[in-house]
Amino acid sequence: MSEPAFAPPGAEHTISTSERGSFCTARCSCGWYGPARRARSLARDDAGTHLATATAAAATATDGKVPGPRPAGPPGGSTD
Repeated sequence: MSEPAFAPPGAEHTISTSERGSFCTARCSCGWYGPARRARSLARDDAGTHLATATAAAATATDGKVPGPRPAGPPGGSTD
Protein backbone atom coordinates (compact mmCIF):
# COMPACT_ATOMS: atom_id res chain seq x y z
CA MET A 1 0.00 0.00 0.00
CA SER A 2 1.04 3.55 -0.47
CA GLU A 3 0.64 6.30 2.11
CA PRO A 4 1.26 9.94 1.25
CA ALA A 5 4.23 11.44 3.08
CA PHE A 6 2.08 14.21 4.56
CA ALA A 7 -1.69 14.22 4.54
CA PRO A 8 -3.22 17.63 5.20
CA PRO A 9 -4.15 18.04 8.88
CA GLY A 10 -7.84 17.31 9.37
CA ALA A 11 -8.17 15.93 5.85
CA GLU A 12 -11.49 14.25 5.24
CA HIS A 13 -11.20 10.62 4.23
CA THR A 14 -13.67 9.61 1.53
CA ILE A 15 -12.98 6.20 0.03
CA SER A 16 -13.86 5.08 -3.48
CA THR A 17 -12.98 2.07 -5.57
CA SER A 18 -12.28 1.90 -9.26
CA GLU A 19 -11.90 -1.02 -11.59
CA ARG A 20 -9.60 -1.45 -14.55
CA GLY A 21 -9.94 -4.78 -16.27
CA SER A 22 -9.98 -7.48 -13.63
CA PHE A 23 -8.33 -5.31 -10.96
CA CYS A 24 -9.90 -3.11 -8.28
CA THR A 25 -8.12 -0.26 -6.47
CA ALA A 26 -9.24 1.67 -3.41
CA ARG A 27 -8.47 5.41 -3.27
CA CYS A 28 -8.97 8.08 -0.63
CA SER A 29 -9.62 11.79 -0.99
CA CYS A 30 -6.47 12.47 1.11
CA GLY A 31 -4.26 11.07 -1.66
CA TRP A 32 -3.79 7.51 -0.39
CA TYR A 33 -4.32 4.61 -2.74
CA GLY A 34 -4.01 0.88 -2.28
CA PRO A 35 -2.56 -1.79 -4.49
CA ALA A 36 -4.53 -3.25 -7.40
CA ARG A 37 -6.42 -6.32 -6.22
CA ARG A 38 -8.34 -8.98 -8.11
CA ALA A 39 -10.91 -9.22 -5.30
CA ARG A 40 -13.03 -6.17 -4.47
CA SER A 41 -13.24 -7.35 -0.88
CA LEU A 42 -9.45 -7.10 -0.50
CA ALA A 43 -9.45 -3.56 -1.91
CA ARG A 44 -12.19 -2.66 0.61
CA ASP A 45 -10.13 -4.26 3.41
CA ASP A 46 -7.14 -2.11 2.38
CA ALA A 47 -9.37 0.97 2.55
CA GLY A 48 -10.67 -0.04 5.98
CA THR A 49 -7.11 -0.41 7.26
CA HIS A 50 -6.25 3.04 5.88
CA LEU A 51 -9.28 4.60 7.57
CA ALA A 52 -8.43 2.95 10.90
CA THR A 53 -4.82 4.12 10.66
CA ALA A 54 -5.83 7.66 9.67
CA THR A 55 -8.40 7.84 12.49
CA ALA A 56 -5.87 6.61 15.06
CA ALA A 57 -3.26 9.09 13.83
CA ALA A 58 -5.74 11.95 14.03
CA ALA A 59 -6.72 10.94 17.56
CA THR A 60 -3.12 10.99 18.80
CA ALA A 61 -2.11 14.22 17.06
CA THR A 62 -1.85 17.24 19.31
CA ASP A 63 -1.93 20.64 17.63
CA GLY A 64 -0.16 19.15 14.61
CA LYS A 65 3.06 18.80 16.61
CA VAL A 66 5.12 15.65 16.73
CA PRO A 67 6.05 14.77 20.31
CA GLY A 68 9.77 15.10 20.95
CA PRO A 69 11.97 13.17 23.35
CA ARG A 70 11.05 13.26 27.00
CA PRO A 71 13.23 15.43 29.22
CA ALA A 72 15.83 13.59 31.24
CA GLY A 73 15.18 13.06 34.91
CA PRO A 74 17.53 14.13 37.68
CA PRO A 75 21.08 12.69 37.63
CA GLY A 76 21.21 9.24 39.18
CA GLY A 77 17.51 8.65 38.60
CA SER A 78 16.56 9.68 42.13
CA THR A 79 14.28 12.50 43.22
CA ASP A 80 15.43 12.41 46.88
